Order: sequence, then structure tokens, then C-alpha cells
Amino acid sequence: MAGAHHTDDYQRGSQEISEQVSTWALFMVLFKWSCLATAVIVLFLTLWFQPGGSFIAGLIAAVVVSVAGWFLLRSKPAH
Repeated sequence: MAGAHHTDDYQRGSQEISEQVSTWALFMVLFKWSCLATAVIVLFLTLWFQPGGSFIAGLIAAVVVSVAGWFLLRSKPAH
């Protein structure tokens, strides 16, 4: 055999995972805010450059969606 392998060395649930948890939390925060930013940009550009569209209409819609998204996506306080 290539070497002795002890199966009792690993204890399930004994490894420290705080770095993985904080990395996942950061990923989720960045993902949700970048999705909101992408949606706002697409909405703004669509309303601005459609036939008969206007800059002001796109800007107003983008601001409304941004504010609504900020209220809906912000982190809730921990109890």
C-alpha cells in the first residue's frame, strides 16, 4: 500500500469554517447588490434608447427601482 491511512483522524464537524462563512456572506452581499445595479442600468438604458423614449423617463424609473431595491435588499438587523 502507498501508506497507512487512518480513517479515525477526521472528525465530522470539527473543522473551523468561519472563513468560509464570511466569504459566502460577502459573496451573497456583492451578488445581490450587483444584480440590483444591473437591473437598474438595463431599465434606464431601455427606457432611454427605445423609440420615443426619453432620458428623464429612464432616470425616474431607475431611481424608483433603486430606492425600492435598496429598501428590499438591505440587511435586516439581527435579533
